[in-house]
Amino acid sequence: MSKKEFSPKELCELEKLVALSDDKIDTQDIPEAPAENWTFARRGAFYKPVKQPVSIRIDADVLDWFKRHAEGRGYQTEINQVLRRHVMAKERQG
Repeated sequence: MSKKEFSPKELCELEKLVALSDDKIDTQDIPEAPAENWTFARRGAFYKPVKQPVSIRIDADVLDWFKRHAEGRGYQTEINQVLRRHVMAKERQG
């Protein structure tokens, strides 16, 4: 995919779109997606955050629990997901 500069006309159009409020956007020609389209949807399927290897000391019983309850994924992935949910909850709290 080549990176082409926008023409002055295109830049003007983009500025107008940015300034347009959501309620002014005509979506009548966009069909509503049926509920069955979402049956196999997965959030974040293409998002791959950068992983950083670390050494961390975890209580043996906690680590053992994660290894036994990883539900088909690696226990490290499970630990990461639990930590991410905790971080997101704290961020929402402010």
